Amino acid sequence: MVTLLSNIDFTPLFLSFKLAFFTTVILFFVSLPLAWYLSQTKSKAKPFLEAFFSLPIVLPPTVLGFYLLWAFSQNSPLGEFLQKTFDISLVFSFEGIVVASCIYSLPFMLQPLQSGMESLNKNIIEASYTLGKSKLITLLKVVLPNIKPSIYTALIITFAHTIGEFGVVLMVGGSIPGVTKVASIAIYEYVENLDYTSAHIYSFILLMLSFIVLFIVNIYNYSKRKNA
Repeated sequence: MVTLLSNIDFTPLFLSFKLAFFTTVILFFVSLPLAWYLSQTKSKAKPFLEAFFSLPIVLPPTVLGFYLLWAFSQNSPLGEFLQKTFDISLVFSFEGIVVASCIYSLPFMLQPLQSGMESLNKNIIEASYTLGKSKLITLLKVVLPNIKPSIYTALIITFAHTIGEFGVVLMVGGSIPGVTKVASIAIYEYVENLDYTSAHIYSFILLMLSFIVLFIVNIYNYSKRKNA
């Protein structure tokens, strides 16, 4: 068993964890103000915004990946601007798959946070405003400490979802060893090369990781409901 594992290149797995870490951290800070706005606004545009931000859930990853590939390429205004102004190319780069992963995994961070904020007792928020606290202080000092289960769920689910990404990452980043070749792509290539042993090892690791993540989330939510 030890000899078998020593012959496996675990770089794609480490790269997947690196991608998931950066994506989760970035999305947490991006989603906080979005979730706060969506949970508080009474704008008629709210259904449209919620549908727009939830689009990656139902949109095929290859479709999203194709449009991101076009947007990041030098043939698009955005890609051309980034290349000429900052000398940045997001296509076939780790930075590119981070951006793509953030877009693809946004709903998995945003929706739990928004749900937690919307379920919070409105009287607590109004009391904070009555005491003269700003919206920012209310969010940081009042809202976030009271929606910890939603925060933990959002972080864990986003991290796990990013590790399993395939279509979007492959379209935007390709399969460059040590740069964009993550675990899911490695499994695909192992199967293509009929290396089922390596594919089994990688698949089993991701399977167990997914199960453990969901198990922890369910146990935590159950304990919180039981103690409520």
